[in-house]
Amino acid sequence: MSPLRLEELPAPGSTSPAPLKRLSLGSLGGRQVRLILSVLPVLFIGIWAAVDWDSVRDGTARLASADPGWLFLAVVFTGLCSVAASFIRQGAIPERLPPGQLLASQFAAGAANHVLPAGLGAHAVTLRFLQGRGIPLTRATASLALYSLVKPVAKFALILVFLGAFPDTLPVGELLPDGETFLIVAGCAAGALVAVAVVLKVVTPLRRPLITFMGTALTDARLLHSRPSRVLALWGGAAALPLFQAATLAAVAASLGVPLPWTHVIFAHLAASAMVGAVPAPGGIGPVDAAMVFTLVVFGTPMALATAAVIGYRVISGWLPLLPGALALSVLVRKKVL
Repeated sequence: MSPLRLEELPAPGSTSPAPLKRLSLGSLGGRQVRLILSVLPVLFIGIWAAVDWDSVRDGTARLASADPGWLFLAVVFTGLCSVAASFIRQGAIPERLPPGQLLASQFAAGAANHVLPAGLGAHAVTLRFLQGRGIPLTRATASLALYSLVKPVAKFALILVFLGAFPDTLPVGELLPDGETFLIVAGCAAGALVAVAVVLKVVTPLRRPLITFMGTALTDARLLHSRPSRVLALWGGAAALPLFQAATLAAVAASLGVPLPWTHVIFAHLAASAMVGAVPAPGGIGPVDAAMVFTLVVFGTPMALATAAVIGYRVISGWLPLLPGALALSVLVRKKVL
């Protein structure tokens, strides 16, 4: 719709019309949309709290009897997760990003990640942030792809490190899937690759954008890996993020008296998130939690205590950052950073 224009009549005796005064309906609509976007995160928190109130209540009640010192340490580790994510984001883009706004955007991304599955909320916030810094869409999308790639690679490397460092103390044999399950997983992965190849073969308009995207992604990846500071930020952050997440679970478990060493709890978190982390659930809630309870029980934790530890972990790592994250998202939207 074209903007609505209001014109003033020429002043008496003048030979030229007075300057035009413009009332842009587009700008009015933009302000309304921005206001709605700044309120939506808080609204989503209220809806989610109402739907999942039993988990919040039970988890909070269990944490009330936990050791506050360990819980405070868990909160610190949760905050460090956003710092690690900021390092990965910076390492995945050649341009230097403003550190304060980048960190705030990752707090906001954490809140948005609990609304949409498979990390789409966090990627949407980060994509908007990068475009606001003048980064083209193709290169911003390539940085998101690199971010998504290095995280599982770094997690897999950490699992191998734990297996090499503690070969006799980690009961990994009970966590490995049987032959039938492995074949099902391999078949699903192969089917997905075939489906992608067929789509690209049949839908020809997708080829050129995909080739352009792949070229941009490979060019940026080579450029980033030629800069030691970007390599350190990218891979160091990718290794630190799952360790901070696992340390949060370990601190909560210690506060509740779970009889496991930290190495076991951290490895349990790494293994659980690696096994079902790809399941598209908002914030990983549900599949990852069930897998963490399972791994803790396999490692010798009583079921009730393992469930309490995972509920407490979810409250601290998921619910506690939601309000500051939603407020950060609202502020960034209102300040037009997003």
